[in-house]
Amino acid sequence: YATVRAAGIVCVALGARQAGKHPRTQLGHYWDSLWYVGIAQHGYGTSRPSVTHPGLSFSDLAFFPLYPALIRAVTDIVPIGAVTAGLLIAWAAAGLAAWGIHAVGERLYGRRVALALVALWGLLPHAVVESMGYTESLLTALAAWSLYALLTGRWLWAGALALCAGATRPNGLAVAAAVCVCAAVDIRRHRGRTSWRVWAGAALSPLGWLGYAAWVGVRRGTWRGYLDVQDGWGTYLDLGASGFRSARSLIMGSGYLSHYMALIVIGASLISLVGLALRPPPLPLAVYTIALVFIALASANYFASKPRFLLPAFPLLLPAALAMARARPRTAVLVGGVLAGLSCLYGTYLLTMATSPV
Repeated sequence: YATVRAAGIVCVALGARQAGKHPRTQLGHYWDSLWYVGIAQHGYGTSRPSVTHPGLSFSDLAFFPLYPALIRAVTDIVPIGAVTAGLLIAWAAAGLAAWGIHAVGERLYGRRVALALVALWGLLPHAVVESMGYTESLLTALAAWSLYALLTGRWLWAGALALCAGATRPNGLAVAAAVCVCAAVDIRRHRGRTSWRVWAGAALSPLGWLGYAAWVGVRRGTWRGYLDVQDGWGTYLDLGASGFRSARSLIMGSGYLSHYMALIVIGASLISLVGLALRPPPLPLAVYTIALVFIALASANYFASKPRFLLPAFPLLLPAALAMARARPRTAVLVGGVLAGLSCLYGTYLLTMATSPV
């Protein structure tokens, strides 16, 4: 995994140099990374009106606090800049995520499937995000280890990691959903005579998300505070109506490469979801995956960013990982090589040429 992502970073660096851009800036101070670094340096309080979408107002309260807090903590301890600290945290989180994904895959299906699962996660077309100053790697790490804790009966660890996931990204609530549903099933199975750890893990799991949403509400002076912030960004629940319109316009007309790739990734994700339904994974993975897919596809706008929103949904890769594990080594290597080339080239395109937000 480290080799694959290092190759991706090298390609981005070469492409950025060719385009007259600084590689560190493209990886660590670009699009959403600008907001995270700003929060780490100055705290919350920045709001900007949209230039391209009149009526929208972009507030930094849309970004959850754990990642900026980690950046601030690192820069307070180590004499490095916020951008460098953000990248180091993201890269470390990506490594922990790969380890957690492998642990889940190995426990459920064996080492060969686990290796294929990690490889596929690192070879996705948009896997460059795993190497950027974004929160997807951190969320995936917390989610993978929380799911592993559920699979091994460590309820307090599962709840605590879910709490941190909820403080990382809005869709981190999917981890809490997995913990709570599994706890409810366990309580029902034991007719209420279950360990206090199950209750405690379930109670802990949503506190990160709920705590931040409540803080934004108090700061805004209304219980709708966080919802108002999301409305300002043009993000709200429309049950996939805007995504359907975007997909239809792409099929019937034309669009940017990033939009077509998003359409392909969404289509592949839905096919994988059907594959999971035919061979259901354990309940924690099923609940987590369904919740993530729903949040990503049922939210309005930002069609080109939906592959990034789906990045933490690594269980979607299980059908492909099982197929690769059964394939001949030569076939697996060939498929991996093709995916590596696509991932490196498309990642370089996203960070050096694409005009849509990553």
